[in-house]
Amino acid sequence: MYDLNEIKKYPHRRLNPLTGDWVLVSPQRSQRPWQGQVEKVVEEVLPRYDPQCYLCPGNLRAGGEKNSLYKETFAFTNDFSALSPEIPQNSVSVSGLIEASSEKGICRVICFSPDHNLTLAQMKPDDIKKVVDVWVNEYNKLGSKPFINYIQIFENKGSIMGCSNPHPHGQIWAQESIPDIPKREDAMQKNYYDANNEKSLLEEYVKLEVKMNERVLFSTDFFIALVPFWATWPFESMIISKRRISNISLLTEEEKLDLAKAYKKIAVMYNNLFEVSFPYSAGIHQSPTNALDNSHWHLHIHFFPPLLRSATVKKFMVGYEMLANAQRDITPEQAAAKLRMLPDEHFKNRSDKS
Repeated sequence: MYDLNEIKKYPHRRLNPLTGDWVLVSPQRSQRPWQGQVEKVVEEVLPRYDPQCYLCPGNLRAGGEKNSLYKETFAFTNDFSALSPEIPQNSVSVSGLIEASSEKGICRVICFSPDHNLTLAQMKPDDIKKVVDVWVNEYNKLGSKPFINYIQIFENKGSIMGCSNPHPHGQIWAQESIPDIPKREDAMQKNYYDANNEKSLLEEYVKLEVKMNERVLFSTDFFIALVPFWATWPFESMIISKRRISNISLLTEEEKLDLAKAYKKIAVMYNNLFEVSFPYSAGIHQSPTNALDNSHWHLHIHFFPPLLRSATVKKFMVGYEMLANAQRDITPEQAAAKLRMLPDEHFKNRSDKS
């Protein structure tokens, strides 16, 4: 029933049950020679404090506000927010073809550490747990506002992922509507929940992954990390809560620390893959804050890293991917196998590193 050995040898499509999207897997293409773009590897040595950084403690931000002399994590409202809470309600509708509506929201920035030269992969789990605490506090505070119905917590790491500042930080966008991808996940999880005696889609999926034991990366006390069967990006991964909970506000103190350990382990794993500060976009998907029954939701975190073959070759979503659907060459099983083989210790800290 679970033998995928034959289909993995030739082109095939895989369904993402969380969104309803398909990905084309073309394993034979991984052998083709590469003459496309090569990213330059620039391992810049950063100082612990940068007087020109607008995120470092005590520094002046671009918007004119001054950061506090923070010692741990630090949160503030983005000086150049994509959303604003103070806008008039308005909408436009013309023949069902021209549609627009105002969108209120709040954008927050979370500085993970006062140290300019750290990443989450290099931080201690106890310090990452403080980041998780801030995520929970912000989720609860923003979610209590009557006009906020969804909260997207995310991190863009690396300049090729659009990160404009190397200081360790992430963002939170809270808004009126539920964005497209979480909305699809909401619908698919609800459909599964209703059709399967109120079972969680991801809880049942994790049971299958554990049984098949091909794509699981590691398991902690409260979380499991894996390369999803439907992964789009070459080394895409997910962290899924073992306990069936819908959002981070339901995490116990033990689970928060365990999530910090799992997040760090994924980040170190990525860095060790090509021995570079690995770029990615990561984000928490969890239940909306719309005061509805969201018991069908199951807390999980997506990691989308763009590097393909090495620290210098990036995967691009172009052509067929933009016009038809996502496509990948290396199979999720191959990606998982490569990631599992990596050492737990960060490559910069290893004694065998010359």
